[in-house]
Amino acid sequence: MPIELPEDARRDAIASIQRYFDVNMEEPIGNIAAQALLGFFLEEIAPSVYNKAVADAQESMQARIVDLDIDLHEAPFQYWRKYAQPKRRK
Repeated sequence: MPIELPEDARRDAIASIQRYFDVNMEEPIGNIAAQALLGFFLEEIAPSVYNKAVADAQESMQARIVDLDIDLHEAPFQYWRKYAQPKRRK
């Protein structure tokens, strides 16, 4: 499944790449080159980041599911305990 960015995020990413080149590189990068670089990152590197995020989300959900039994467990047959009176000493 290809990773796509919404148009506004894509525009912001391209601007950020251009700014990075302006600040950190000897040569600026043009809009078309920045788009190509973003496309490369999205196709080549982003799937690894995406897959890691999915794995982290699965791990988090599994931990929560394990805790469901502890958090939501109700002991059965508690009615009579609720009404039991302590035995009196004579």
